[in-house]
Amino acid sequence: MTTLTHDEISEAMKEVPGWTRRLKSITRTYKFAGFLKSIAFVNQIAKRAQELNHHPDIDIRFDQVTLVLTTHDAGGLTEVDFTIAEQCDEEFATVVKG
Repeated sequence: MTTLTHDEISEAMKEVPGWTRRLKSITRTYKFAGFLKSIAFVNQIAKRAQELNHHPDIDIRFDQVTLVLTTHDAGGLTEVDFTIAEQCDEEFATVVKG
């Protein structure tokens, strides 16, 4: 996998509002209505990540889940990081509504 250029990352960031770039990664914290909703979200993200064989760093704090995405093998951000970020946002909307 090839890392994205600065310009490519800037364009991709427009597609994932709520995410923040930090050096060679992107991060977002999601807030839920309690611990069980947080865990339900993490379980769904784990399934999606496993399908893509690309796993985020996950920090669970009761009603908050922070995800950090980067492609370690490539040494930075790749298209797959932004694909997973979009999927995480979609899953968040599903868990919050459910």
